[in-house]
Amino acid sequence: MSEERRYESDSMGEVEIPASAYWGAQTQRAVANFGVSQLRIAPALIRALAYIKKHAAQTNAALRLIEERLANAIVTAADEVLAGNHDRQFPIDVFQTGSGTSWNMNINEVLANRANELLGQPLGTRSPVHPNDHVNRGQSSNDVIPTALQIADRMQAGTLLAAMGKLHDAFADKATEFAEIVKLGRTHLQDAVPMTLGQEFGAYADQVQKGIARLTGTLPRLEELPLGGTAVGTGINCHPEFASRTVAGIVEETGIAFRRGDNLFEGIAARDAQVELMGVLNTYATSLMKIANDLRLLASGPRGALGEITLPSLQPGSSIMPGKVNPVIPEMVIQVAAHVNGKAVSATIAGQNSPLDLNIMHPLLAHETLSSLELLANTSRALAERCVAGITADRERCEHWIEWSLALVTPLALEIGYDRASKLAYRAYREQRTIRDVAREEGVVPDDRLNELLDPRRML
Repeated sequence: MSEERRYESDSMGEVEIPASAYWGAQTQRAVANFGVSQLRIAPALIRALAYIKKHAAQTNAALRLIEERLANAIVTAADEVLAGNHDRQFPIDVFQTGSGTSWNMNINEVLANRANELLGQPLGTRSPVHPNDHVNRGQSSNDVIPTALQIADRMQAGTLLAAMGKLHDAFADKATEFAEIVKLGRTHLQDAVPMTLGQEFGAYADQVQKGIARLTGTLPRLEELPLGGTAVGTGINCHPEFASRTVAGIVEETGIAFRRGDNLFEGIAARDAQVELMGVLNTYATSLMKIANDLRLLASGPRGALGEITLPSLQPGSSIMPGKVNPVIPEMVIQVAAHVNGKAVSATIAGQNSPLDLNIMHPLLAHETLSSLELLANTSRALAERCVAGITADRERCEHWIEWSLALVTPLALEIGYDRASKLAYRAYREQRTIRDVAREEGVVPDDRLNELLDPRRML
């Protein structure tokens, strides 16, 4: 049984719309024009748009630009959107007009229709609340969409920072737990001098901490809002007090120090804040890639390779080899990192496409930044909780690799010279013996001095 339909008209004529839809003619045209993918607006951006429209309505009522009863209905509708009650009313593809006008009209139409319904009118009447004259009063898509993007990115950045903090703490805890476990260092994937497993995990903790600092550094730029610039930054059709009052309302509700941008022309014409953000996320994704690959190497084997740590066993690793367990969380992290690396390239290209006075890739930037922020937050939590927290160390295995390492000869070089130490290492390698055995046999130094020099803890 097909859904009932209604008909609405706009400047281009009549449009058929599902009877129960809160969206209107312009949204329906966008649905018909841009149905090229399964990607839709991020919930975080829906919320950001609702914040803008809610506080814009309150400001316009306070400035006596719209009736208070109409503003109250818009505010109620916006609160419903903020609560997630109308997420299905945003059906437009991510790939659409570059200004994001379709998304702006989508929220305008949804709020107008819902407000009219609250005021006792049927959907589609555009009266007494009109999507342009009332919901969009004092605004343009050209300042609303970048403002919403800034708000959404800033709020999602806070979520990612919390997840990164959890991952940092997980690595820091392991650094403390493994502080006394001496192991072999490796450079170029070759044996190097000893270090502690705690030092290795401490480096991972510091990588994440530096990622936190980098992301925190972007927040001031994300908090600049170009609201009030309307079409190109001049503020045409906007009351002089509209932007400051509306932004103040958003600040009060969110608790975030948003502020009107110093240069509204820049805030509309360029999206450098998003390019900067994606640069930071690209760096963090790269850190996660390195860390996840390291965890796989350290846990490799467990008998035929390094096997210095053991990762939590989460699921069977093979349909043919019984007992095999794979490093599934690090492998997931690696794929996420690669995905975000690609998104950073996409965002860079999007940032470059700002001809003259308006960026024309806002929807893509919204998708790439918000999906990356969410993906990295979820991944950081999973890595912390389902992998790092459960890692254990194999102390005997760590000691075994040190004793067998040719790098153990390094302290002897100061006593017997580099060339003679090199010959000892080559002999140990050829004869498949330890440096300690060969050095003792050749009597290069007294035994007590040899044991002192070859004590791994003295090399840390």
